[in-house]
Amino acid sequence: METTIAEILQKGNLGRDDIITLLGADESADIELIRSTAEKLLLDKCGPAVFYRGLIEFSNLCIRDCLYCGIRKSNAGINRYTLSKEEIVASAKWCADKGYGSVVLQSGERQDDAFIDFLVDVISEIKSSTASEKMPGGAGVTLSVGEQSPAAYKRLYEAGAHRYLLRIESSNPILFASIHPPEQELQRRIDCLKTLRETGFQVGTGVMIGIPGQTVEVLADDILFFKEMDIDMIGMGPYIVHSATPMSIYADYHKFTRNEIFQTALLMISVCRIVLGDVNIASTTALQAMRDDGREEGLRYGANVIMPLTTPLNVRQDYLLYDGKPCLDEDVQQCSACLEKRIRSIGREIAVDVWGDSKKALRRQN
Repeated sequence: METTIAEILQKGNLGRDDIITLLGADESADIELIRSTAEKLLLDKCGPAVFYRGLIEFSNLCIRDCLYCGIRKSNAGINRYTLSKEEIVASAKWCADKGYGSVVLQSGERQDDAFIDFLVDVISEIKSSTASEKMPGGAGVTLSVGEQSPAAYKRLYEAGAHRYLLRIESSNPILFASIHPPEQELQRRIDCLKTLRETGFQVGTGVMIGIPGQTVEVLADDILFFKEMDIDMIGMGPYIVHSATPMSIYADYHKFTRNEIFQTALLMISVCRIVLGDVNIASTTALQAMRDDGREEGLRYGANVIMPLTTPLNVRQDYLLYDGKPCLDEDVQQCSACLEKRIRSIGREIAVDVWGDSKKALRRQN
């Protein structure tokens, strides 16, 4: 006799087949049951607070040629930029003054010494310039700058960054190889995640949802990968085609499966919450790119982190990982006011002047 969604949700420890069943739910009543279960679990384990991470996309220079990415090194049609230390620190200070407890420094990937020297200097300046009575240790700093050497990770951690997001994009070797050039290896990405943990970082990763060839079985294995790696925070969202990449050939496929991809992305948030408990999960900008209320829906399905875009307006158009990215013409004040309204509209509250580390990470530290 087939196990129902309700029966699966009563279980204490879900297996692979259970996760596959939840991700494959297509009846509205079943989807709502999964959503409400994840939301209740979030509120019970983590509380109603939404943690802000001011997102500063400080450079679109990249040595990688990922087949899906709009800032890949082979894309000659974009203006390359790197913000100055003063510009990055000014954005971080604005975030801290607004009560955002943390910032995310994100860029294309570089591995040269000058890049690491620059980042160390920037992190140190952010920590000192944002220190206050409310946040004596300064703003929390999350990095998302790709694969680096163990020595580089150590320097970045010692400078004051304490969280690191390194998306796996897919834990399936065949699927990973289908969206990356041959020189990029899944095992090296996994090794970096392990090194980040050994260095002391709170570790985040995530996947793209809707990659051609991806199945619910593959996504279930991704969730089990997160569990096996003891991940502290999840940043994932729907895959959206960029027209200036090799994967632009899938534009029509995605046009016809857009609603399905969006719903699967929401279910991934819920099932991650159900399986992983008190991790932090971001409701990403890509959800809003697919639907105007996408980020609110992500929160309703179990997410508890939002990353307001605080990249200076003059370079935002040059940091397009996918087509149709929202908020490109809103200044930081407009973006902040809009997000606050969206979050309060679903009955959630915004955490102020706190780093917002995941309960999972705090339990490990204690």
